[in-house]
Amino acid sequence: MLVVLSDTHGRDDPRLEGRTREAVDAADIVVHAGDFCTEPVLDAFEARCDLRAVHGNNDTPGVRERIPAERVVEWAGLGVAVAHGHDHTDVALTMFARQSAADLVVVGHSHRPGFEAGGASGIPRLNPGSHADPRRYRPAHAELRRDGEGYAGRIVQPDGTLVESFRL
Repeated sequence: MLVVLSDTHGRDDPRLEGRTREAVDAADIVVHAGDFCTEPVLDAFEARCDLRAVHGNNDTPGVRERIPAERVVEWAGLGVAVAHGHDHTDVALTMFARQSAADLVVVGHSHRPGFEAGGASGIPRLNPGSHADPRRYRPAHAELRRDGEGYAGRIVQPDGTLVESFRL
């Protein structure tokens, strides 16, 4: 399973609860789209899981020195272009994904969980929301599993409530 998180906004720990904690612990890899905020939070994620992350606009200089602003992750044949999104227009994200030959774009920043099938760009976009600092949205993370027909995805709240299902 691929688990996608963003916008932890922690000071001391990764703020994992319920289904989010279970998913992170069971994941093959965890993709994090930035805004850990501090090095202790990044350290806790790195100690807990196989983490592939980018930094966000609220990350300290120490976090920014350790992880890139953009990256491409390969998982089970799926190419995932990851960026926090605060410095990216829709066009820039599409270009990044196309140049990376990615099948999916993951962004954070807005704290708004959701999946867009791709529209004019043809490249699906996933924002897992924030599992720990949802602001005016529901707390959430995303889970993807490979199946016989491609990839089944879902956005889930920490209490296990399904927010949205999608397919790639």
